[in-house]
Amino acid sequence: MTKFDPKHAAKYGYTRADWDDAENPEWTDEDFAKAKPFSEVFPDVAEKIRRGRPPLDNPKVAVSIRLDQDVVDAFKKDGPGWQSRVNAALREAAHLLP
Repeated sequence: MTKFDPKHAAKYGYTRADWDDAENPEWTDEDFAKAKPFSEVFPDVAEKIRRGRPPLDNPKVAVSIRLDQDVVDAFKKDGPGWQSRVNAALREAAHLLP
């Protein structure tokens, strides 16, 4: 186990009590011997992870485009999702269905 470092703890906001957490003790050789693979304990989840995300019918395409700063600011002012709002505005301007 790595030694407690007070400077590192102060920098990253944890205490000696956090470091010495008795609810999560260091594993012993016996603990490791009893451990089972994730895929054995959670086979359904492991299969979904292995398959990955299903392909989209209409995947997005990454592009680079130069826009005026005030246009970008106008979309960003409403927070996250601004790229989707730009996409919706372009779809409307191009007379495409949503």
